[in-house]
Amino acid sequence: MEKSEVLTDLDVASTTRSVMKKLPEVTLAFWIMKIAATTLGETAGDLFAQTLKLGYFLTTIGLFLIFVVTLVVQLRSRRYNPFFYWTVILSTSMAGTTMSDFMNRDASATFLSGGATSLGWGPQGLGLGYPVGAAILISLLIAVFAVWKLTGMTFVIGDIVTFRGEVLFWSAILVSNTLGTSMGDFLSDSSGLGYAGGALLVSGMLAVLLVLMKVPVVPNVLLFWFAFVLTRPLGATAGDFLTKPVTKGGLDLGTAGSSAVLLAVLVGLMAYAQVRERRAAVSSAESLEQEAVIQRAV
Repeated sequence: MEKSEVLTDLDVASTTRSVMKKLPEVTLAFWIMKIAATTLGETAGDLFAQTLKLGYFLTTIGLFLIFVVTLVVQLRSRRYNPFFYWTVILSTSMAGTTMSDFMNRDASATFLSGGATSLGWGPQGLGLGYPVGAAILISLLIAVFAVWKLTGMTFVIGDIVTFRGEVLFWSAILVSNTLGTSMGDFLSDSSGLGYAGGALLVSGMLAVLLVLMKVPVVPNVLLFWFAFVLTRPLGATAGDFLTKPVTKGGLDLGTAGSSAVLLAVLVGLMAYAQVRERRAAVSSAESLEQEAVIQRAV
């Protein structure tokens, strides 16, 4: 009888954990969706700020409000939903794009596209430059992780099941995506590497992280956060490569067309993830039911 009661408790704990799971497993599909979302974030952010000429100031405010709305939906969700999760990732990528541009750029013609002479209402940039902007964002990211560490909560995203843990997670995501945009723009615009060169450099750094996963002394959690930051400049350089003029080393596909294609790809991937999640939930429920039948028989 005691054995049966212990197993029943384990079943309850397993069921509770399944219900409380709010974040996805980190797999190859996760990183493909992350790169797709961050690339779309780059092209969509530029679409609103530059192509539609809303400007960095108004676009940043609007996209940040969208981020808040999507985050509230994610936080109120009782379990992991791929559409909710990846919509927040996308909103942080779009907001991060214009937040980075607003911090680092100014209103000079250097940063205007399509022959525009001005953008929307309000200040169009603080003109801090990429090194200063990156230093500020790195400091903010370190501060988020320091607070996170002091709370004693886990950094492993698959084990984050509390409201506070998720808030800290999304705070780190927003800052890291903004930082990644600054890094990507620096590599594309100021380093001399160009879009393709910047993408190759970041891809090489990601390959190094992949090798380090086989080194036992290097924590996988640390590698995850490095990879999460680095996939953002990869998306930024890929987005610039798709949208910028041929004279600047891009394909000149335009922000609207590139964003539409990337959105279709991302929605397709989210739908696939949703189907897999439902199948996993059904399989888990069937396994628990079978275990319960076995224990009742015992």
